[in-house]
Amino acid sequence: MEKHPQEPWRVLEFYSGIGGMRYSLTRAGLNAKIVEAFDINDTANDVYEFNFGHRPYQGNIQSLTATDLDSFGAHAWLLSPPCQPYTRQGLQKQSNDPRAFSFLNILELIRDISRPPIMLFVENVVGFETSDTHSRMLEILEEADFVTQEFILTPLQFGVPYSRPRYFCLSKRKPLSFQNPLFDNQLLYSPTPLSWHADKEVLCEHDQTQESLDKLIRSCEPIERFLELKSPSQQPGSGFLDATGALADDFGALEQDGKRDGDDVRSLKQYFVPLNLIERWGSAMDIVYPDSQRCCCFTKSYYRYVKGTGSLLATVLPEKKGKASSLKNQGLRYFTPREVANLHSFPEDFHFPQHISLRQRYALLGNSLSIAVVTPLLQYLFAESSR
Repeated sequence: MEKHPQEPWRVLEFYSGIGGMRYSLTRAGLNAKIVEAFDINDTANDVYEFNFGHRPYQGNIQSLTATDLDSFGAHAWLLSPPCQPYTRQGLQKQSNDPRAFSFLNILELIRDISRPPIMLFVENVVGFETSDTHSRMLEILEEADFVTQEFILTPLQFGVPYSRPRYFCLSKRKPLSFQNPLFDNQLLYSPTPLSWHADKEVLCEHDQTQESLDKLIRSCEPIERFLELKSPSQQPGSGFLDATGALADDFGALEQDGKRDGDDVRSLKQYFVPLNLIERWGSAMDIVYPDSQRCCCFTKSYYRYVKGTGSLLATVLPEKKGKASSLKNQGLRYFTPREVANLHSFPEDFHFPQHISLRQRYALLGNSLSIAVVTPLLQYLFAESSR
């Protein structure tokens, strides 16, 4: 669909979740308007409506027709489809997983729409790029005269101390082209094309050496910048929380904030990891400190399980960091939902309605995306070609 120069981009947001894509679009500073959002999750739609004043369409995306999509007259589609068919922990049924059907259906409809979109943006887990769904997506886009650039990027590359690599596909329909067409039809592991410079030699090399990873982590801000409660001291044996509870001033401030903005946090004690879990799973836990510059990806099962679902924060600094010191004495706690949202780069004015439970908040955040990564990608996608 053609766009007039002064007209805002008309955008459809599929699998809208709690609004990470919409926040990214806003942060990108684009002249764009979400004309409709779609998500089948009632709880996610509660959060979306609470923050944006608009409730997404809640029917099954798979039931949408070409006529339905034509009626929106959208220039761009933003899609963050279910990742479970492609995760390492899942059954990896790929396109045979029912949760992949709606995404494939949406793509197939591009051929039947009288006014197809001129841009697409797709986000998913690492592993999607080797799936048969990915292969089919590229076939459909090529048949519809789209050119693509693909990325696997992590917030670490944007200064955020959060290891969450994700796959992204940016696609434009000819005659539109990317500002840097050199990278058309390539999968890149570097954000370099987003800020063009002459160093082109390493862009397609997935450099996984420990030296390069250490350098990347050193470029990130410390985790304490993303915490709700700040540590008064970094001296060993001190912390902003102790193993018995929160400091009175910090606890009071957090509780009052919860009452004011809808983030109903009744007790900080609920975030401390029970000793029996530390005794059983301590060797499998990822422990970070306020001055750490990297933490692991938070999954939708964070807080339900301690193994492989995200990092835990030590609130008492030991003499020697890590598991060389007793974990029982480090005041381990879960990151709060607000802190997880901060690491996803959600803005300060993002909040949960009070009726959303703690576990639901973690699950919704675990299914969301990194605004710090998506924002520059959207700026790059929507930029006019320099040719």
